[in-house]
Amino acid sequence: MRVCFRSSIQPALIDEYKRRHAAVWPEMLLALKEAGWNNYSLFLADDGLLVGYVECDDFDAVRARMALTDVNARWQAEMATLFENTGQAPDEGFQVLEEVFNLDGQLAAAGSTTQ
Repeated sequence: MRVCFRSSIQPALIDEYKRRHAAVWPEMLLALKEAGWNNYSLFLADDGLLVGYVECDDFDAVRARMALTDVNARWQAEMATLFENTGQAPDEGFQVLEEVFNLDGQLAAAGSTTQ
């Protein structure tokens, strides 16, 4: 499944957020991959809007697998102060967005092929 979600970074802390994500801990990267986070990307707007995209078997399941890791607990604690809602772990504040269009899906449904 493909999942897109949004969250918010405090605008004054965007540079720090970018700095930390330029060098994510290797053990965090490995934990994400082992938990089933595939083709995972984050996009950040100048106003602090954070949009994430991930492909996974089941979003709740991959989040639950990450929640079992020590590295995720440490990463969430490190990142929490950068988000708008500092009262919860960042990965608990994701707002999942509904997918309303997918080109490949509609082409397949229409019987078209791509080159």
